Amino acid sequence: MIQIRKDKIDIDQAWNIVYSRLEEDGLLSRPAGRSVSSLFIHNKWIATAMLLLVCGVTAWLLTRNQSAPSVHLLTLQNEKGAVTLVTTLEDGSIVYLDDDTQLQYPESFAPEKREVRLQGNALFNVTGNRERPFLIETGLVRIEVIGTAFHVKNAGSSAFELAVEAGKVKVILKETGEVVYVETGETVSLLSDASLKIMKTEHPEQFSYYKNYKRFKDEQLANILHVLNQENNSYILQTIPSLEDRQLTVTFSDNSPEEVAELICLALNLKYEKENNRLLISD
Repeated sequence: MIQIRKDKIDIDQAWNIVYSRLEEDGLLSRPAGRSVSSLFIHNKWIATAMLLLVCGVTAWLLTRNQSAPSVHLLTLQNEKGAVTLVTTLEDGSIVYLDDDTQLQYPESFAPEKREVRLQGNALFNVTGNRERPFLIETGLVRIEVIGTAFHVKNAGSSAFELAVEAGKVKVILKETGEVVYVETGETVSLLSDASLKIMKTEHPEQFSYYKNYKRFKDEQLANILHVLNQENNSYILQTIPSLEDRQLTVTFSDNSPEEVAELICLALNLKYEKENNRLLISD
């Protein structure tokens, strides 16, 4: 009991010293007729509550920062004057990058959305997923899709333009908030008066332009075959599971499926066999 009393006296004395210093510095107002001890009794619970609140908020912020997943962004840059650079994203969506074009994307998409950033021109073939819309950020426009194929022109001083090959795309002009929906066979352009105009697509060959000459850089074999199978229906290119992660840098220029299989096998020292409409690459 004596020890407890002594601790209490020590604490009271410490609080009196603190409050006296605050009072001397003019940081504490004290009503007339009230002692520092009475102020301590009156305010110690408030101070304790504030201390607990600060500790609680700090702990919450630390826990929140530790639990929030860090987003690892990847950057894919196609050099100026180079042929189309093709990549497959984590969700299976395919992106064809024109020369002097940059794409930023996460290593893994968030559960509720798939978001990328584009500088330049690109052709997108987006895997459909209504629960996870695909979002493209450009300098002037935000693009929202569920699953479709479309061409985006967003290079330097050129006016923004988007042409839809298949599906439906939502385009939002950031400056004014104007929203338009672009469907198959339509093109939307950004006019000089900062408005969006929809018209019929005049040059449908713009979609095939990206696929005639294309390059894969350090791309997994499974992704390369995924892209090639999307582009032709005559043969299905397949490989065995143990080879799917093999990486390859290769360029194709309107090659037939058999020529493609031969090039891949030469580059990776593999072999392929033909069975009906299937070309199986193995070791």
